[in-house]
Amino acid sequence: MHTSITCTSLSFAWPDGTSVFDGLDASFGPGRTGLVGVNGSGKSTLLKLIAGDLTPVDGTVRVAGEVGYLPQNVTLDTALRVDEALGIADQRAALHAIEAGDVAEEHFETVGDDWDVEERALATLGELGLGHVELDRTIGEVSGGESVLLRLAALLLRRPDVLLLDEPTNNLDLYARKRLYAAVAAWPGVMVVVSHDRELLELVDQIADLRSGEITWYGGNFSAYEEALEVEQEAAERMVRVAEADLKKQKRELVEAHTKLAKRTRYANKMYEIKREPRAVMKLRKRAAQVSAGKHRIMHEEKLAEARERLDEAVEAVRDDDEIRVDLPYTAVPQGRTVLTLRDLQLAYGAHVEGGFDLYGPERIALVGRNGAGKTTLLRTIAGELQPVAGEAEAHVPLRFLPQRLDVLDGGLTVAENVARFAPDATNNRIRAQLARFLFRGARADQQAATLSGGERFRATLAALMLAEPAPQLLMLDEPTNNLDMASVRQLTTALESYEGALIVASHDLPFLESIGITRWLLLDRELKEITPEAVGYPA
Repeated sequence: MHTSITCTSLSFAWPDGTSVFDGLDASFGPGRTGLVGVNGSGKSTLLKLIAGDLTPVDGTVRVAGEVGYLPQNVTLDTALRVDEALGIADQRAALHAIEAGDVAEEHFETVGDDWDVEERALATLGELGLGHVELDRTIGEVSGGESVLLRLAALLLRRPDVLLLDEPTNNLDLYARKRLYAAVAAWPGVMVVVSHDRELLELVDQIADLRSGEITWYGGNFSAYEEALEVEQEAAERMVRVAEADLKKQKRELVEAHTKLAKRTRYANKMYEIKREPRAVMKLRKRAAQVSAGKHRIMHEEKLAEARERLDEAVEAVRDDDEIRVDLPYTAVPQGRTVLTLRDLQLAYGAHVEGGFDLYGPERIALVGRNGAGKTTLLRTIAGELQPVAGEAEAHVPLRFLPQRLDVLDGGLTVAENVARFAPDATNNRIRAQLARFLFRGARADQQAATLSGGERFRATLAALMLAEPAPQLLMLDEPTNNLDMASVRQLTTALESYEGALIVASHDLPFLESIGITRWLLLDRELKEITPEAVGYPA
């Protein structure tokens, strides 16, 4: 049997009643499938249903073969050893016992036929750029990006038939991404990957576009999908224009019909009044005219309704993904004002800032560097979440920090209630008016934070921070495009265009950094140094 995934009449809703799928049918066969769609469309939820992490309300998910699943947010116990995280600790222990002369039967049963498991593990780590990570080290000694690659290495060692990847390039530096791309390109089985990483999506064999609870299939990679989508959208926009013209025509014909019918009615009434014909004949003609008029009116009204329906269908086929619209005048920082000062700063995990560093308003700083270089540690230290080993970090204006894990929100509160926590003096009407600009309109502002998708959670967190009081004049973002689809990345770019304060963004997403008007590029590689944009593609 071919390895495959089949979803039949799949329905799922969150505990608060929010429906995600209602009768979804989908099938994924051999090859690499890129699952795309706007944030909140249910991409991550679908992967969790396939992986068995969620149970459908109705319908079935059938998978032929073993499933390996890499979730969006990889969390590993920091006390685990690397071999435990890879799932080979027992086999290693048995192998070492046999090599030491212990020939107990249980050791051979544990090893089975996998005598080269240690060599395979080291080779897999090497292929993913983790050759320096020893099997006896603990997870607490590796960076966030390295932990993602470790989880992927564990999956590759298991050799599952089906591999599900949810935003796998999150937290990965440029070098690690290249390693991941190579692993994806070489994958022989069924793969479904959710990603906003264009380079990764160029490696897939087909695109599954999840929209309004249904999947539309497109052959080829992301570029082919975009081309097909552009043709579709041009045709859809033409249909809208045709439908609009038809609607105008039907409205005009209905008015004309009403005018003609009114004239006929007036004529019939006049003939009846002057009694030029027998009364019975006059009544018969009047009744026939009324019946004819009614049929005529109904026909035109039906045509008008059909025209309206065609227009609605045509408009629905045109994609109009909303954009965040924000006005943040109170975030402005005067040109040249000192916003942040770092002095001989030594960070908790070894990186340091020699001498002094000053950030002036309204500069936009890109903070780049390899996984584990200390970018997150530096931002957390500036935010006051970590104490430096030595030196000082002093912010001279109100600041807000958007962390990678988006743990700013209280999952038990609604979106509006979360924003109110950061702006306690703001009225409910003002909060809701501002949230509407972040695309949380009406009932969506009352949705619990725990039920939000990754992209929705990001928008809600961004809203809470940017609408906070006092207004942040220094905004620090740590890998902000993680979990965002391409439409949401554009939304974020639009929001940051309205932000007038100073900005520090730690990111491996070079196209995004280039789109937000970076004024200075800083590389953290044990120490902080300024570089040119051309030098950002740091070496392996």
